[in-house]
Amino acid sequence: MRDLKPICRVAVVQAAPVLFDTAAGLEKALGLIREAAQNGAELVVFPELFLPCYPYGMTFGFTVGHREESGRADWKRYYDNSLLVPGLETEALAAAAREAGLWLSIGVSERVAESGTLYNTNLIFAPDGRLAARHRKLKPTGAERVVWGDADRGFFPVAETPWGPMGSLICWESYMPLARVALYEKGVTLYLSPNTNDNEEWQATIRHIAIEGHCYFINCDMVFERSQYPADLNAQEEIARLPETVCRGGSCIVDPYGHYVTEPVWDREALIYADLDMNAVPASRMEFDACGHYSRPDVLRLEYEDR
Repeated sequence: MRDLKPICRVAVVQAAPVLFDTAAGLEKALGLIREAAQNGAELVVFPELFLPCYPYGMTFGFTVGHREESGRADWKRYYDNSLLVPGLETEALAAAAREAGLWLSIGVSERVAESGTLYNTNLIFAPDGRLAARHRKLKPTGAERVVWGDADRGFFPVAETPWGPMGSLICWESYMPLARVALYEKGVTLYLSPNTNDNEEWQATIRHIAIEGHCYFINCDMVFERSQYPADLNAQEEIARLPETVCRGGSCIVDPYGHYVTEPVWDREALIYADLDMNAVPASRMEFDACGHYSRPDVLRLEYEDR
């Protein structure tokens, strides 16, 4: 492992998106980036699908063998608020990273110019404004498949940072053992997890992954209320069945030994700061290095497409 910059000051953004409004959500994101930069952050991490939102609880009128036109209209509204990459919104995010001189990770709903497919995507921008990594979720979970397609390229990208390789898996991708190994094989020291998992079981998962990969696990969730859904969506009956607090957050950071660097934050927006001791990563791998001295490539091998 090459030498690592000894300290990484990270800001984890636990915030509510501006649901179904990318323009307003982008302004909020840019303001949070500026605030984090003013507090010395070198890495800023946003949740899954912060732009335009995670449409929790909505079916978009889609049931087995049947579609509702009112749901199709809500989906088209979501589609219209999804981002082209590159596009005007990514140019603004790149400029924000460049002006602040920091690394930026943010989850977006990506649409492509060549088709009508959406992707659940995580973008990582370098301090020079370059798009250093674009990761599309490999397999949308459950009914998410109505909204987003399977990743078709760039399956396990990592960004080479001063603190070592940094990669991301989105939400339940982290339950895919071989996907985790693909990141471990690339030597990730910073494992980013933009997600919408506000349950206690997830906390057990992330602590396990931090130990398994002997890396820092950056757990970034959002927090938002039922009242924040636009009142003119067609899916009002579905939305009315949601709890008052739709997503509680739980964002935190776990060190390479499985201990909380920052405890989970619940039920409120927050910018969560931490100074990560990057020397802990190689030190933690003394007795266990999942894809190094503790591996058995003569017995167990992972092969994957990485076009």
